[in-house]
Amino acid sequence: MNDQLYFDQLKIGDHWRSRGRTVTEAEVMAFAGLTGDYDPLHVDAEFARQSPYGERIAHGLLGISFLAGLNSNCPAVATVSFIAIREWQFLKPIFFGDTVYGYAEILDLKPNINRRGQVIWRRTLFNQRDEATQSGIVDTLVALSPQSSSSPS
Repeated sequence: MNDQLYFDQLKIGDHWRSRGRTVTEAEVMAFAGLTGDYDPLHVDAEFARQSPYGERIAHGLLGISFLAGLNSNCPAVATVSFIAIREWQFLKPIFFGDTVYGYAEILDLKPNINRRGQVIWRRTLFNQRDEATQSGIVDTLVALSPQSSSSPS
């Protein structure tokens, strides 16, 4: 992929906003089937009406999955591996029909060995009202550009 960014092209403070996507009932039900998480808050409309949310909500882990997908190309970086997810917070529910988008900001860059570096990201999932629904720190390893003359130390 020629449009990928490499570790040596990234700067602390760089940030990106992804495109949006609408959360559907079918996706939530498919996630329940895939994971076996049939909590009635996600799959039972009558139960959820009596909850503090008044309606069904998407699984929190589905929200993390949406964010991973939305940020996979925004920005498109030469990711070698996913290292960690830390300090994750579930701030607001994600409702069926919400349109969510991802926001990624580089908090820190740590040179590594073997032609890559560690990127510390703040990743946040927002809804259509620009309310943060989830947020946390994600660590990845990103390759140096092929043109880079030396590995970071």
